[in-house]
Amino acid sequence: MSKRYKQLVEKIDSTKAYALEEATATVKSLVSAKFDETVEIAMNLNVDPRHADQMVRGAIVLPHGTGKTVRVAVFAKGVKADEAKAAGADIVGTDDLVSDIKEGIFNFDVVVAAPDCMGLVGQIGRILGPKGLMPNPKTGTVTPDVATAVKNVKGGQVNFRVDKKGNIHAGIGKASFTEAQIAENLTSFVTAINKQKPASAKGRYIQNAALSLTMSPAVKLDVVALADIK
Repeated sequence: MSKRYKQLVEKIDSTKAYALEEATATVKSLVSAKFDETVEIAMNLNVDPRHADQMVRGAIVLPHGTGKTVRVAVFAKGVKADEAKAAGADIVGTDDLVSDIKEGIFNFDVVVAAPDCMGLVGQIGRILGPKGLMPNPKTGTVTPDVATAVKNVKGGQVNFRVDKKGNIHAGIGKASFTEAQIAENLTSFVTAINKQKPASAKGRYIQNAALSLTMSPAVKLDVVALADIK
């Protein structure tokens, strides 16, 4: 453990579960890197994703964005292609975009698709899927309204999905954000998670949660308080 990291650890009470606002303030005090670190939330949910009715998945547009510049590729044609370009899409295409992806060209972070282009997207599903880039209606990335989808992604949309062990991890801002901005983004994210609680999930839904920076130790969050955020 480096001297820097030890100094950061000393700023955190490891026996304590922090309320949201105090956690935000503590994380802000942990800034130490020479770059604008990402504020990250990690959660463990009491769900079994092997059962379809317990798959927690969705998207939320954070009120203050993520602080990250996101490049968006859109599968659309005709009027929809024009709308996507007008909304700020970085790449818009059909067969040409499929060819680029097959050749390993990935100059984008998110893929959006109009429903009538999903046949094309299906051709490269085995390429996009493992990279987490496959468009999906549940995250708003398969939609007739491609313009709104592009604006949402550019404006700070965060997609979330539990892994096999019920974990969710997401970037919800930058260290340069104010405490209030981080707190509001965190509140919005937790609200979205709580709304996705499966009816079949028994017991405490959020088992563990922690807030951290890219290069910092984690601050444990009060999961009882998080459960009350609606």
